[in-house]
Amino acid sequence: MKKTSFNPLIITEHAKEITEVFEALGFEHRHKKTGINDSDITSYDMKDENGFRVDVTQVEKMPRDLTSIRMNVPDFDEAYQFLKDRGFVNAQGDHVTDTGSSRSTMMVSPSGFSISLCQHIKDK
Repeated sequence: MKKTSFNPLIITEHAKEITEVFEALGFEHRHKKTGINDSDITSYDMKDENGFRVDVTQVEKMPRDLTSIRMNVPDFDEAYQFLKDRGFVNAQGDHVTDTGSSRSTMMVSPSGFSISLCQHIKDK
């Protein structure tokens, strides 16, 4: 299975404060996506001069921050099945978020860590 990126993802209701910490560490905003899951969810992709990346996603009413691994892949269905075959479950039940430009969902391992699986849809 091919991966196109693999980096930490912080899900929080305090995205402004967290992105400020990463800015102080030399990270810059590279991409911002809003309106995820038809709600007020916004994700910020940040990158530093060494190519390290971190994503911070703003979600209202999070009881506490959640850290996941964001894994971008060129074939969502293949990666989804790969993880399911290893006991991962979709945190959204059977729902997969489709924004038109990406497909994604959070997959949770049997031991409890999560991988936020994402495929970016290229314009054809």
